[in-house]
Amino acid sequence: MDNHILVVEDDAAIREGVRILLEGEGYIVQEAEDGYQCLKKVLDDIDLVILDIMMPGISGIKTCEEIRKISHVPVLFLTAKSQESDKLLGLMAGGDDYLVKPFSYAELLARVKALLRRYHVYSQTLQGEKTKEHWIEYGKVKVNTQCNEVFRNEKEISLREMEYRILLLMMENPKKVFSVKNLYESLWEEPFLYSSGNTVMVHIRRLRMKIEDDPQKPKMIQTVWGKGYRLG
Repeated sequence: MDNHILVVEDDAAIREGVRILLEGEGYIVQEAEDGYQCLKKVLDDIDLVILDIMMPGISGIKTCEEIRKISHVPVLFLTAKSQESDKLLGLMAGGDDYLVKPFSYAELLARVKALLRRYHVYSQTLQGEKTKEHWIEYGKVKVNTQCNEVFRNEKEISLREMEYRILLLMMENPKKVFSVKNLYESLWEEPFLYSSGNTVMVHIRRLRMKIEDDPQKPKMIQTVWGKGYRLG
């Protein structure tokens, strides 16, 4: 299977370096130097977007928000080392992961491969046969695990891939308390680092916004202080 990657970066040297690296690994690469070009190309059979946060014109954050209106393609943000707030904003805007500049090519390839692997597994499940439906229910939420469909009060809601995986893991283990480290290493399939905690918390926050009556006072995904999260 050919994987098509769109690299969106205003720095031509970085953009070219990433393109050469990815093409050397067999990926088909398109380039865009700003958010406007990105939004024109993102529907061209793209499997992954590598998106710089700081760009002239339309920012990477705004570009990602616009992408989410038309596509579920995974987005890997590139961000400057000192901009911790940008990482959180990027994840809240719908990004799937981020990579801090300067980064090694080995680290970039690892993130690209992980995102593409999860995306293709998730997409294949979405195309599964509905004759094999299997449902899990908890409170007002019902999940079709064969087709990755999620319903709240009988109305379908749209979850990002990692939001869905967090919800499914917790619904399959309703009494278990999951630490942030448990969740990250189980679902992202990477060693837990200090900064990984923010990634998990942002995805939990986004999930609560979609399934809770009041995300500020969550009743389904509850915080167990000092330990982690569990279903309430």
